[in-house]
Amino acid sequence: MGRGLGWSRSFYWRIAATFVVFMVGVLVAQSLVFSYLAAQSSPSFLSPNILAVTVAADMQEALAANPSLDLQEHLEARYGRTQPLYVVLADGRMGSNSRDPVPDDIRRAAAEIGAGGSVNTVLARIRTNGPIVSAPIQINGELRGMAVLPPPPRGGPVRAVAQALSLPGAIILVVATGLAAVLVFRPARRRLLDLQAAAEQVGAGNLDARAVEAGEDEIARVAHAFNRMAADLSARDAALRAAERQRRQMIADVSHELKTPLTSMRGYLETLRMPDLDIAPAERARYIDTVERETHRLERIVQDLLDLARLEGGGVTLERRVFAPERLFRHVIDRHALDARERDIELRTQVDASADQIVGDPHRLEQVIDNLVANALRHTPAGGTIELKAIGEAGAGWMSVTDSGSGIAPEHLPHVFDRFYKVDASRATGSAGSGLGLSIAKAIVEQHGGSIEVVSRPGCTRFTIRLPQSASANL
Repeated sequence: MGRGLGWSRSFYWRIAATFVVFMVGVLVAQSLVFSYLAAQSSPSFLSPNILAVTVAADMQEALAANPSLDLQEHLEARYGRTQPLYVVLADGRMGSNSRDPVPDDIRRAAAEIGAGGSVNTVLARIRTNGPIVSAPIQINGELRGMAVLPPPPRGGPVRAVAQALSLPGAIILVVATGLAAVLVFRPARRRLLDLQAAAEQVGAGNLDARAVEAGEDEIARVAHAFNRMAADLSARDAALRAAERQRRQMIADVSHELKTPLTSMRGYLETLRMPDLDIAPAERARYIDTVERETHRLERIVQDLLDLARLEGGGVTLERRVFAPERLFRHVIDRHALDARERDIELRTQVDASADQIVGDPHRLEQVIDNLVANALRHTPAGGTIELKAIGEAGAGWMSVTDSGSGIAPEHLPHVFDRFYKVDASRATGSAGSGLGLSIAKAIVEQHGGSIEVVSRPGCTRFTIRLPQSASANL
């Protein structure tokens, strides 16, 4: 039953209502046909019970008009084409609609009735190959006789039922049933076959297949649920494919990033191991220093990959508490002050009174700001500026890092947080990062429930972090 659907929109109730309408139509049609055929001279279509009643009524009328009526002649003339029937009167007369021999039981019954026996008692004793059908003939309230039909011929229950039903009624019932099947069940079958075809296509791998959602009944709701499931499967399949592509790309990127220092290290080590090569002590020290730097670079890449995997997999627990952005900025500036002075880059901070206190994990957020400042230092020319800023507003805290570098080309902006993504050469020159810093920064901010964005134009690049400060964010 269509839960949540009005009865007028329910497929179940439409079938029930249509069935009732068809049944009423069948009864009305049968009544009309019966009324028409009953008025004909020889109602051969009648069932035994109705035929017996009809014959009895006819005989009552005929005998009332003519008490000496020739029963045999009357019955042959009027009912000659129907099944065998007999009329037995209380005065002993008997007639039939055919010239066939009269069954012995009925003949004996007629003799007993003529000798003064009770009509009902005598007929009740008749036993042929089954129960007989009879109807009383009454004139002026007095029982004058009985219309008797012998039992149906041998041939099994199917034949007996067929004779018990009227032929026009059976035809009307068959036609009505066929119409019900065509008008009610065929559209439903077509819709179910369409749903089946869509399900088979999805099962075969075609996740774009959809079922028709026409209507608002149960089938339409099943089709809608199926389409929603197919859409979810399609989205998940697309996500899995994208994740697989990212995994392959990450493996390629990691392989490339690891291959570069490994190749450099192997080259220097092979050179140092050459027995016939005379290398000056200073040159040898430089080779060793290079191998050591590349070793540290490998360690940073591996550590960054581990950090990123833990952050994205939920393996890092944040220690949220209230902290002062001014103090966080001071730690980052102190860490990079020497490098900034050497390159004549000014480091500035601005903390609005509304952002005096912010909720978050200060150690992880310091890692984010430190990464952004280090990135800005690599791409800001001598004499430039880097500004760290914090402001607050209802429900959110904002921190930003702005540099006066050459900027990031518009086509690169959507990808700056991707792993190992390299921007143009002017932005990447001199970079000693692992290529994972911005990805780690994004993962840390998103674990806070916040967001990080970047806008850039020549002479100004700004990374902005938004941290929610609602009660749920502090849990």
